[in-house]
Amino acid sequence: MTYQRVKQPKISDVIAQRMEEMILEGTLQPGQKLQPERELAKKFDVSRPSLREAVQKLAAKGLLNSRQGGGTYVSEDLGGSFTDPLLDLFRTHPEAQYDLLEFRHALEGVTAYYAALRSTQADKEAIQAKYDELQSFHDIKAFDKEVSADVDFHLAIAAATHNMVLLHMMRAMFSLLRQHINDNLQNIYPKPGYRDKIHHQHTKLLNAVLAGEPEQARNAAHDHLAYVEEALLEQGRENTRLERSLRRTNQTI
Repeated sequence: MTYQRVKQPKISDVIAQRMEEMILEGTLQPGQKLQPERELAKKFDVSRPSLREAVQKLAAKGLLNSRQGGGTYVSEDLGGSFTDPLLDLFRTHPEAQYDLLEFRHALEGVTAYYAALRSTQADKEAIQAKYDELQSFHDIKAFDKEVSADVDFHLAIAAATHNMVLLHMMRAMFSLLRQHINDNLQNIYPKPGYRDKIHHQHTKLLNAVLAGEPEQARNAAHDHLAYVEEALLEQGRENTRLERSLRRTNQTI
């Protein structure tokens, strides 16, 4: 009988693997600065040379990079394929807006479901904190900050799924999602009642996730996006009616 030799893994490989896991699970986020080498080595309970070697391996993979002025950061380019110029076409072509809403239906519905199913107490506290921030900007009608808080609220729900693919899909489309929400709210919010209705839908989503009700959470996400889609369609119909009215007015002058 022959036996294969069992190789002891290098400490630097073990460290690199753990840091990769932290990036995947969202503990280390794109653009985040790593702690100083001395502190990080102490937390991993390894030597500084081993830590340095692990960091170099991750930098070679494009996961970490050093910046002028000091410090090592998680790459901001993670998920960068979602910043393709094609996305500008999504934003500027009206029909693509509805395709994006359809995609959000699928993604955010399943995200809400698993967040309600799997979220820990710490996750729920993080989601509540993001909602409270959204509430504060909603109350003072700080539009730009409300848009950012809206995105952060949805991302906090994604983090609570403990599904690395869902989390990074949501994070990767962060800039597109921000612009999409901004465009939607610019069209919808001037109309009476819409702003409060949308915020109430966020509250229903929050409550379902915090209560650990997966089906209700998924339904709340779908109801929210269905309402946004209907509001946009109505806005489009209103714009069409206005354009027709202006054409008739110009013809009679």
